[in-house]
Amino acid sequence: MRVLFIGGTGIISAAVSRHAVACGIDLWVMNRGERPAELPSVQRLRADINDRASVERALGDTQFDAVVDFIAFVPTQIERDIQVFSGRTKQFVFISSASAYEKPPRNYRIVESTPLKNPYWDYSRNKIACEDRLVEAYRTRDFPATIVRPSLTYDTVLPIAIGGWGCATLLDRMLSGRPIIVHGDGTSLWTVTHAEDFARGFVPLLGHPLAVGQSYHITSDEVLTWNQIYTTIADALGVRANIVHIPSDFIAEVEPSMAGGLLGDKAHSAVFDNSKIRTVVPDFVATIPFHVGIRRTIEWFRADQSRWVVRPEVHAAMDRVIAAWQSKRPGH
Repeated sequence: MRVLFIGGTGIISAAVSRHAVACGIDLWVMNRGERPAELPSVQRLRADINDRASVERALGDTQFDAVVDFIAFVPTQIERDIQVFSGRTKQFVFISSASAYEKPPRNYRIVESTPLKNPYWDYSRNKIACEDRLVEAYRTRDFPATIVRPSLTYDTVLPIAIGGWGCATLLDRMLSGRPIIVHGDGTSLWTVTHAEDFARGFVPLLGHPLAVGQSYHITSDEVLTWNQIYTTIADALGVRANIVHIPSDFIAEVEPSMAGGLLGDKAHSAVFDNSKIRTVVPDFVATIPFHVGIRRTIEWFRADQSRWVVRPEVHAAMDRVIAAWQSKRPGH
């Protein structure tokens, strides 16, 4: 089976690429070649997906059983994909986001038919608009779309709500004993998924005829509170987390840049029913519990000094929120 990944070197896509190759898929990857190649057996197409001419040259007349776009975020990019890949693939898979599900949720248990509605976060609204365009293309012109919604999938990043994305700032803060922020009282429920577990559910969807026209989320069944998530990270570091609980609304007011990811996603419980993915991937199960996966992530950061990036602006934003909150408390 010949499959094309657009992207292929990101947090999720790198793990999916490794698993696809291990499963014997003839994998092609299109990107700009800015990140080092880790899979020598992969056929590489060097092109900028946003440059239609370079894409057409790279593809030639090659046909695919499935195409996956890991880096589409806005409807214009989906429109481009429809134009480029119509008639060229038997299946087109869009990586959406579980943050597209309605916020706030009416039911803590999320299924694929949960309405898509997020008034708080542009990222999520754009993903919804992308899905809408693909559904229309499937209905009106038989474009073979499959939609997949991950939720806070990690491997070489920390799956956290506050403390930086793709950097070691939170780890640095914990090791130095500085206070960290956990939104609300930390008891809302959340689901984190290791990228390798996601890959085990995702790869069998490729080329599966029953997956065309369908949407799926792929997540772990392990449900944790935010308090547990942060304390598990601290335990893996061998320290105690110095947690300050602050209401999400207050955090968003002090630092508006955090509003979308909090009010539009992580401030609400997220528990996923994976029954649908198991109708087509019956043996799917997430096998990497968080206390194991996060130790692997921390080891990855520590293995190369260049990965241990501490961002002063992240420290500063957390300090501002904590200072503003403490100034409102009695005795301050």
